[in-house]
Amino acid sequence: MSTGVESRVVDGEEAGMRLDRWFKLHFPGLGFTPLQKLLRSGQIRVDGGRVKTDTRLAKGQTVRLPPMVTGLAEGSREDLASSGKPVTSGTIRDRGDAEVLNAMMLYEDKKVYVFNKPAGLAVQGGSGINRHVDMMLEAFRNQKGEKPRLVHRIDRDTTGVLVVARTRGAAVALTKSFRHRDTEKTYWAIVRGVPRKREGRISTWMVKEKTPDGDRMRVARHGEPDADHAESFYRVIATAGQNLSWVELKPVSGRTHQLRVHMDSIGHPIIGDPKYFSIENWEFPGGIQKRLHLHARRIRVPHPDGGMLDITAPLPPHMVQTFNLLGLDEADGDEEH
Repeated sequence: MSTGVESRVVDGEEAGMRLDRWFKLHFPGLGFTPLQKLLRSGQIRVDGGRVKTDTRLAKGQTVRLPPMVTGLAEGSREDLASSGKPVTSGTIRDRGDAEVLNAMMLYEDKKVYVFNKPAGLAVQGGSGINRHVDMMLEAFRNQKGEKPRLVHRIDRDTTGVLVVARTRGAAVALTKSFRHRDTEKTYWAIVRGVPRKREGRISTWMVKEKTPDGDRMRVARHGEPDADHAESFYRVIATAGQNLSWVELKPVSGRTHQLRVHMDSIGHPIIGDPKYFSIENWEFPGGIQKRLHLHARRIRVPHPDGGMLDITAPLPPHMVQTFNLLGLDEADGDEEH
């Protein structure tokens, strides 16, 4: 006859997780105080031994679950999400969010999602932002109730490749790769004018400052308080007369608005940039949409399971229109050099 007691094995993605976090992930309906009481009374054990809320779990350990806990497995918000059904809340339109994310999907496997983010969709929340990718990912909780995690960001008006981790372990590995600069990010942009040098390195210090129009980044002096070093490489792929250039950009560091500030700092701002285009009385070319022409074209990043993830994102509609108008061929930019 069943006692209602169950056991669950800790998997590799959960290694190192605190026990209280593990219960919050799997059984969100169990409060912290009831969890402590069950631990103190020995009803919850790990590998047969008594443990505390801050105990770190290891792969392969067995967690003993009494009937009170197993009875919470059904009906919670996270468990509804883990069933694969859309979750409804007052602010999240999950079914619509899932459809939008699926339409943006470039690649997926058990550890990673890669999206082609459209212009105007923020990656995270902020002032005046009602819908953003981080919120939309609620619609993609997995069978354990885990929500996919952001591991890097691109600007709201920038389009292109956005990598998202599907599991906690993948998030740790990917975040480490971005932090240690083991990734290679390639952007395409249309800029004003033609740089004198066809390729070059831009190295500056940058600092955030408050303005009447909100926060913005600016080039700073070395040693200025709160300034961070920023480094980018650029290469001119093609030109349209002397008015416009198509450039490839590769950021080495990952400062906010780095590429936009850097291109403006050398006198060739990205067209359609409402914040960093500093050339006055410049006539915007006819037939081109006044939208930021900056696209995260490609990313190469170590995959959490080994090997290299190499993903390319198609151009957004407004840049396709510009390329067609200027007679630019995407294949010219994808050639290895």
